[in-house]
Amino acid sequence: MAEAGDSGPDYLDRYDALLLDLDGTVYQGREAVPGAVEALRSASDRGTRFRYVTNNAARPPEAVAEHLVELGFAASPGEVSTSAQAGAALLAERLAPGSTVAVVGTEALRAEVAAVGLRPVRAGELTDPGSAAAVVQGHSPETGWRDLAGACRVIRGGGLWVACNLDPTVPTDVGQLPGNGSMVAALRTATGAEPLVAGKPRRPLFDQAVRDADFRRPLVVGDRLDTDIAGARNAGLESLLVLSGVCTARDLLACVEEERPDHVAWDLAALHAPHAHGALPRGQGQLDPDGPAGAWMVERSQEPGAAGRLVARHAGGDQGSSALGLLLALCASWWPVGGDPGPVVAADEVSAAALRALRLPVVGD
Repeated sequence: MAEAGDSGPDYLDRYDALLLDLDGTVYQGREAVPGAVEALRSASDRGTRFRYVTNNAARPPEAVAEHLVELGFAASPGEVSTSAQAGAALLAERLAPGSTVAVVGTEALRAEVAAVGLRPVRAGELTDPGSAAAVVQGHSPETGWRDLAGACRVIRGGGLWVACNLDPTVPTDVGQLPGNGSMVAALRTATGAEPLVAGKPRRPLFDQAVRDADFRRPLVVGDRLDTDIAGARNAGLESLLVLSGVCTARDLLACVEEERPDHVAWDLAALHAPHAHGALPRGQGQLDPDGPAGAWMVERSQEPGAAGRLVARHAGGDQGSSALGLLLALCASWWPVGGDPGPVVAADEVSAAALRALRLPVVGD
C-alpha cells in the first residue's frame, strides 16, 4: 500500500493485474530492462498477477517463459499469452471442429491450431487447397513462396484468413527485419482480401488474456503506442506507456488520439510510485497539481517567429524538476492542438535541461 503522507495509491493498489508487453518493456533483447526484475518481484509479493502478452506468434509460451526465467523473472508458460493462441481461438470460434487450416508460420503456431481441435497443414504442402477451410498466418523466418502460394489459393477460394499480427518488422541482432505484417501485405496484394487480425492493436489477444486469467481490473503496460497502447484502448483497458523501449517523448507528444495512454513512466519501477503522478490528461482530465507536473508551466508562445510553439517554464515548488513531469505538462498543453509540436522554447535553464533529458528539440540548440 502507499505510504501515509504520499500523493495517494500506487499502480498496484489501483489495478489487480498487469498485462505486460515484452521487448522494450520487460527486456531489451538479451537483457532485462534495468530494475524490471525487482519491480515485478515486488509486485508479485503484493499479490499482483501477470500476463506476458506478446504479438510474437513464432515461439510457444514455454519458450517465452524460459527466456524470462533466464533473465531473472519468475514466469510460467501459463502466464504467457501469444498472438498464435489468439489466432487459433479466432479460428475455433468460426470453424467446425476438425476443419483443416493452412498454416503459414512455425511449429508453435501449428501446435496452437491443433490445441483448439482443428487440423493444421503446412500451407506449402497442400495438395488440394479446396480442402482447407482457412489460413492462419504468423511470422516464421522459413516462410517462402510455396507457403504464400498455397495460402493464396485457399483465400481466393473463399477460405477464412486470420493473421496473428500485422507487425511490419521484427527486432533482431542485426536490426529490424521483415515481420509478419510484411508477409501479410504480400498476400493482401495477391488476393485483394483483408484478414481478421488477432494480435495488438486489435483486441482479441487482450480479450483472451483477460478472460483466461479472470482479471477484473488489469493495466496494460507497454512501450509502443501503435500496438500496446492502441490495443489497450481498443479493448477498453487502461494503459501505462513506459519509455524504456521504442517510444520517445516526441512520439508521445505527437501521437494521435487513438494511441494516447492513460499514464506514462520511465520504466517498470514506476509501478510502486503514486499512479496519479504519471496520469496524462486523457485519463483524468487534468494533471495532479501535487505531482511532478505541478513544477512546470507550459504555454504557447505569442512571440514573432515562435508563435504557436510551446514554451516551458520551471515553476518551482515542492515537486522538484522532474523531466517526466514536464512531459506530462507538455502533453496536457499540446494534445488539444495535435500534430508535431516542433522545437520547444525553454524559458529558463532548468527547463532547457529537462527538455534535453527528454531528447526533445529546444529552440536555439
